[in-house]
Amino acid sequence: MTDTSALPALSPAGQTKPPTVIERLADIPEEEIWLAKQKSARTRRAYRLDVRHFMATLGIAGTDELRQVDHRAVIAWERAMRETQRAAPSTIRRRLSALSSLFKHLVRHGHAAKNPVREIERPAINRDEGSTLAFSKAQARQLLDAPPAEKSTNDEAVPHIEGLRDRAILSVGLQVGLRRAEIAALTVGDLHQNRGYDSLRVTRKGGRRDALAINPQTAARLRAYLEHAGHGGDIDGPLFRPLRHNGKATLRRRAMDPDAIDRVVRKYAASLGLTRGYSAHSMRATFITTALENGAQLEDVQKAAGHRDPSTTKLYDRRGYNPEKAASFFATY
Repeated sequence: MTDTSALPALSPAGQTKPPTVIERLADIPEEEIWLAKQKSARTRRAYRLDVRHFMATLGIAGTDELRQVDHRAVIAWERAMRETQRAAPSTIRRRLSALSSLFKHLVRHGHAAKNPVREIERPAINRDEGSTLAFSKAQARQLLDAPPAEKSTNDEAVPHIEGLRDRAILSVGLQVGLRRAEIAALTVGDLHQNRGYDSLRVTRKGGRRDALAINPQTAARLRAYLEHAGHGGDIDGPLFRPLRHNGKATLRRRAMDPDAIDRVVRKYAASLGLTRGYSAHSMRATFITTALENGAQLEDVQKAAGHRDPSTTKLYDRRGYNPEKAASFFATY
């Protein structure tokens, strides 16, 4: 007698029964399950890139090989990042943390024998002050006004849509203090009025939602951009959009990528002669420093920045750095 217990069940029509949801889930690699359980899309993207960096650096081809690595592979990776790639200590710590999180998951579910990252020493970082460069107040003012609001067409001044968009982006960064990913995630409907004040709804890390009253200049720039860009009525659509679709004409509701926000800042910073070290995160450090310097309370700046701990906000405070008082200027001979 033939044992049919291991054969796939057949439907009445004689076809193989399609796999159940549970069976399909069982076929998903555990590494993808680990990514899927992260609440934030930004975290999932960062973790995926960090693990890919580990695999690419060591030439690891697939998950079977990945699950067999030991502490020697992680030490080699850390050394390559530190000595060859000259990665920042914060970047190395973040990447090691991502790989450690993956292996904790694999060990917990029986797909790896041990976590090879656990005993690796992490590089020290400055807990008292961050390394992000900030703009001076004069540089920030120049940056805000760098994008053109108009252009000349047939001897007539017409709105410069890209310039209006970039002026609004820079204002949201320098005068509201949002992260580049938070700027990219804004929708048209996030600009609203609350108790008579123009405000923005912001999606924070982990999906948490905040509402912030915003600088009147920022609100004016956002409305000017929306008026001339033509999507002010698309309440659920992305606020900041790419102007060139690269052949993807059907995707007119595409949001700008966070990396594109960064490129906007670097472009106009370069126009001011600031070509090295400045990024979208520099707007955030500038906002925090300027707000505190002008008398804002730490707890209010902390809320605006979306930090859970005030010590994180203080990392961006550059008030203690006074280059005009540097001792070097007094060493004249």
